[in-house]
Amino acid sequence: MLLKHTAVMSNCGGWSHIELFDPEVKKICFELRPEIEKTVGTDFKIFIPVVWSSQVVAGTNYMFKVLVDADRDGECVHAMIFQALPCDGGGLSVTEIQYPKSVDDPLTPVHLQK
Repeated sequence: MLLKHTAVMSNCGGWSHIELFDPEVKKICFELRPEIEKTVGTDFKIFIPVVWSSQVVAGTNYMFKVLVDADRDGECVHAMIFQALPCDGGGLSVTEIQYPKSVDDPLTPVHLQK
């Protein structure tokens, strides 16, 4: 699935504002659920996309916050997914997983965390 990103970037290569999921972005998240679960090593009881952010590079990086266990104080997984440019096939791949995370944890790629 190729998504046309229309969010305004604060600076070139910077991350967009945190947004609620729309149907197109949610579809990407659900498409990669099996790979996310395989990487974490578990089948999640629930898988509810909460918020996301994106970064335009030579393709698009997406950071997703997904609620995976409401019984554990809102346990989440944060997943970075890369979507290649259409000229490179437009494929999707999981490039980073942060788990377990709290629903209150900021949605930040590992390399930007202090």
